[in-house]
Amino acid sequence: MNTSIIQSRPDFAAIAAWIPQGSSVLDLGCGDGSLLRYLRETRQVRGYGVEISDANIAASIANGVNVIQSDLESGIADFENQSFDFVILSQTLQATRHTEALMKEIVRVGREGIISFPNFGYWKNRLQVMLGNMPVSDELPYQWYDTPNVHLCTLDDFEILCDHQKILILGRHVMTNGSEVHMLPNLLGSTAVYRFRREA
Repeated sequence: MNTSIIQSRPDFAAIAAWIPQGSSVLDLGCGDGSLLRYLRETRQVRGYGVEISDANIAASIANGVNVIQSDLESGIADFENQSFDFVILSQTLQATRHTEALMKEIVRVGREGIISFPNFGYWKNRLQVMLGNMPVSDELPYQWYDTPNVHLCTLDDFEILCDHQKILILGRHVMTNGSEVHMLPNLLGSTAVYRFRREA
């Protein structure tokens, strides 16, 4: 695996740390398959990716990833309950249109879910909004007029959604530039990674 990819995606290591060896994984919006390849190489996972883009499908196959071409928001309805150990949504939550429905599907299909997303509450994002502009950063690299992001959120927003949906948060990593943030995470963290499951 190209080490530069891992350096540019510190959430990969945080995700992998929660996944036991040999787990079954479904990666929603898997992109070029880099995360599943990383998990296969480091955790010996078995799994599939779901992706819509033709170019990313080809890249996933080149990465040796089993991939299903489908819209991720409708593409998991055919999977049975609890059919994977983990369902992952990595840096894709903010681009989903039907977030509540997708969260319900994640905890239905997976015994556990893992999500990573850019924290809109990060101080640099807040500062750009205060100065009159939508944020542009490494985590949010698009201009307002060409962004795929439709539902940006903060850490607090995500935790409120989980509480509303009776989803139990099992763990959280908050990072900036690959380093863990412990103090004032909703203000000082640029990226969040959550592990969760449906409440019993």
